[in-house]
Amino acid sequence: MCLEATPPPSSSVTRRGVLAGAAALAGTVAASGTAAAAASSTGTARGGRNPAGGDLVIRGGTLLDPATGEVTENAVVVIERGTVRAAGREGAVTVPQGAEAIDAHGHWVLPGLVDAHIHLATAAEARDAVRQGATSARSGSTTFYQDIAVRELARHSPALAPRLTAAGVFVTPDLGDTVLADPDLTPLARLKDGVRSAEALRRVVEVNLARGADVIKTRVNERAGLPEQDPLAQVYSYEQLAEIVAAARRRGKGVLCHSYSEQGCHDAVTAGVRSLEHGAFVGERTLREMRRRGTYFTPTLTAIAGLAESANPVLAERGRTYLPVLKRAVLAAHELGVPLAAGTDSSGGTVRPIGREVELMRAAGLSALDAIRTATTGAARLLGVDRTVGRLARGYAGDAILVPGDPLADVTLLKRPTRVIRAGLPL
Repeated sequence: MCLEATPPPSSSVTRRGVLAGAAALAGTVAASGTAAAAASSTGTARGGRNPAGGDLVIRGGTLLDPATGEVTENAVVVIERGTVRAAGREGAVTVPQGAEAIDAHGHWVLPGLVDAHIHLATAAEARDAVRQGATSARSGSTTFYQDIAVRELARHSPALAPRLTAAGVFVTPDLGDTVLADPDLTPLARLKDGVRSAEALRRVVEVNLARGADVIKTRVNERAGLPEQDPLAQVYSYEQLAEIVAAARRRGKGVLCHSYSEQGCHDAVTAGVRSLEHGAFVGERTLREMRRRGTYFTPTLTAIAGLAESANPVLAERGRTYLPVLKRAVLAAHELGVPLAAGTDSSGGTVRPIGREVELMRAAGLSALDAIRTATTGAARLLGVDRTVGRLARGYAGDAILVPGDPLADVTLLKRPTRVIRAGLPL
């Protein structure tokens, strides 16, 4: 069945309306408040002032700059209106008189971490992610655009949610109840073979972008987390993936792709996806192609390790089998120079700490500093926010975590930050 005659996404289904409905589903804020937030795509209030962000001084801790590896003892970080104004050794940085201060003596101070693959569908999940140190994140999609509402919430109330790159709804053969997320998706329900034709694939991408998605999420393989599915079974061909990528690129957006099999990974990479997600069985030929293209690898080791702990015997065996294979793939990617980004793939009400992903990157063979970079500077580059996120330096976001020891000696400290600061607001 062809959809060419279907008109483009309706302007009557406004971004404001979608955000209001998504906010209600996510339980974020009153729908009217979210609709007002949606009126500005930059997150600024009427009159141009940004109401979000506080003034704070963090002093006395040991500051780590992931970009350079530089360690500064007895450091001071000055945050004004949610942005770092200065950072350096005590005495070399002017501290505003009377400024609110946090005593960080005995702690290491790092930039807030980045979770490059997480599913945030409720206000509670968004708060949990921030409190565990993920002050920035990229959505791995939601069922009813809840992530777009969470993104707007974060822009106006940063203490309640991570700075979020939203993916909207999943481009997948079977949309299920997601066809009810938007009137412009409902015609797809009558397609006998699901979302597979070029017209249908373009349709889901176009509706997503019309509703405000920052990136597009698709898949090339079935899911590992469902025992009845075969994660090595391919659901989209190279040609179908290329159609999705082309539709996104026409609007200047990238694509992240759920993948497992080597052939599926190769098809996704050569089709032009921006990042490969999971990718347990990615092979050397594909990794070399990723290095050549600058394609990112987001292995979500945390999610695969979680399968091994499942009460379901099929999932537990799958996790035990996949995890060592994925760790080897991560190390091979790192040694070849493929850029890595940390992501937990948290979903379903359980938010795993992004520090756990750093721990598993370290266990895969990365140095402690390189593992930390996957959740700071590396992930920030993937999200396109590397000039404002991933460091505590002048002009960067005032997002920080405090940990009670040296993370270069023990990265597990990142799983339990003592304190989290989001846009200059201590949580």
